[in-house]
Amino acid sequence: MIRLIFSDMDGTLLDDNGDLPAEFGVVYARLKERGIRFAPASGRQYASLVRTFMPWKDEMLFLAENGTMVMEGDRELFTSPVDLAMALEVMRTGEELPGVQSVFCGKRQAYLYPADDVPNFRTELVKYISQSTVVEDFAAVDDEPIKMAFCDLTGNAERTILPAMQQYADRMQVTLSSAVWVDVYAQGVSKGVAAQRVQEQLGLTPDECAAFGDYENDLELMDAVTYSFAMENAIPAVKARARYRAPSNRVHGVMSVCEQILAGEFD
Repeated sequence: MIRLIFSDMDGTLLDDNGDLPAEFGVVYARLKERGIRFAPASGRQYASLVRTFMPWKDEMLFLAENGTMVMEGDRELFTSPVDLAMALEVMRTGEELPGVQSVFCGKRQAYLYPADDVPNFRTELVKYISQSTVVEDFAAVDDEPIKMAFCDLTGNAERTILPAMQQYADRMQVTLSSAVWVDVYAQGVSKGVAAQRVQEQLGLTPDECAAFGDYENDLELMDAVTYSFAMENAIPAVKARARYRAPSNRVHGVMSVCEQILAGEFD
């Protein structure tokens, strides 16, 4: 029986406007009645996830920042900080890329330079990060770095950012999180690794877990559970890795499969 559901957010649980399905609250209540927990697993900041799931924030598990920060309600289960010197080196590389905005993500909030504090980037940033501040020097930030994020608003991050960041792939996890974003964080960390650690802490097996995803940062998550679902709109690599298919996020595919789970189709 499935007892825990991990779900990516953008392109997966959320519709193309970035909104929760209207029926989420009702479906979530039914899952809770059945003893099935729900865990958003996202590249988004923890504070951003809490904002989205405010009515249920005290009872959910949150795999934030691509699994680098995992919370149960407001209690930290575990984090995977990055060495500050390494984080600053990665940030300097990002700052040299033309047309790219850089975000230094700490445990408490995110930080950006004044040059990146412009309206068009803020519009993109607020989708994923709800707590941020402008600083003059990342080295002076009193926070633990957990992720370095880089954005190309033209949607060509795979070409403009990813090659430059691959130089760190032997020391850091380098992930294309969307057409716009590349994330760099501690090596050996992923949503999948975080899901496995959550399973261990809760005494669950992969056979008792389901997961939904659509993009490259969901690949390891597909490996961490028995009931892995690629969205119909997922990239080919996720569809190849997952065991099952869910309808598109545009038609609330995660909710459709949750209804099947509630109906006992995967018991």
